[in-house]
Amino acid sequence: MRVWVLLAGAASVFGAAIIAQQNPVPQQQEAAQADDPTRIRVEVTRVNLLFTVTDKKGRFVTDLGKDDFEVIESKRQQVIQEFSAETDLPLRLGILIDTSNSIRDRFKFEQEAASEFVRSVMRSKQDKAMVVSFDSTAELVSDLIDDERKTEGAIRDLRPGGGTALYDAIYFSCRDKLAQDQPRHRFRRAIVILSDGEDNQSRYTRDQALEMAQRADVVIYTISTNITRADTDGDKVLRYFAEKTGGRPYFPFKVEDLAQSFENINNELTHQYIILYRPEPLKTDGLFHPIELKVKGHKELNVRVRPGYYATKM
Repeated sequence: MRVWVLLAGAASVFGAAIIAQQNPVPQQQEAAQADDPTRIRVEVTRVNLLFTVTDKKGRFVTDLGKDDFEVIESKRQQVIQEFSAETDLPLRLGILIDTSNSIRDRFKFEQEAASEFVRSVMRSKQDKAMVVSFDSTAELVSDLIDDERKTEGAIRDLRPGGGTALYDAIYFSCRDKLAQDQPRHRFRRAIVILSDGEDNQSRYTRDQALEMAQRADVVIYTISTNITRADTDGDKVLRYFAEKTGGRPYFPFKVEDLAQSFENINNELTHQYIILYRPEPLKTDGLFHPIELKVKGHKELNVRVRPGYYATKM
């Protein structure tokens, strides 16, 4: 079922999250909710880092422990409060598929590869996925659900046509959907983008879309549909989103390689570590704070993690 559509240049998106913002909760009701013991309270003083570690040959390293890592923020080593290897936290996954005219000739194969990916990555009654298409508008085609068959069906029902509103698709997917499940550190959030990266219709900018992804703790993986293999501006955009969120960009040489790219992402999602720490000194300024995560004594290992986080503004 289609829940929201963003029209190019429009000022609003239709959906429950937007309706809630347009109709704020009265103060008395807010106070009642604050006293409600069933209401989820979010701890905003901890940072969670979802990351992978690979060796020089690109193989996943999964046998490291808490004491093997150090987190640096504001030039100070931070105290790691929680650590988990090969985390099995529930996954909240957004599949963002470019349905613009630029990918029409290879669209069917992309649908098949994306459908197979959903079948392989989703775990029954634990993970949820949604499907967002974007051409001249960004549209939620299938909401976050734990039914892989319905998610696959939504992918197969897509039809190409129109421009490209990639940034809007990222922005609203993160703000209105992936950021909603709380507490945040009890879920993994990821987006897989299948696109040529060429945006020409979005209302939001590239950096606004990135900021929203970082605020929602979303890791972005990108798969380029550009098969000319020239390093296009679109490919640079896809690389930018992936690297700035701790994900990874993929550039298949031919359309048949798309399936391998999806398999690589699946492997990433099943070989992740997670670290939680409380920043010292704690700053609630709403600004972006750079961090550095290292493996002690192993300079040859590569850590793929987001470069920082946005502090909550108090």
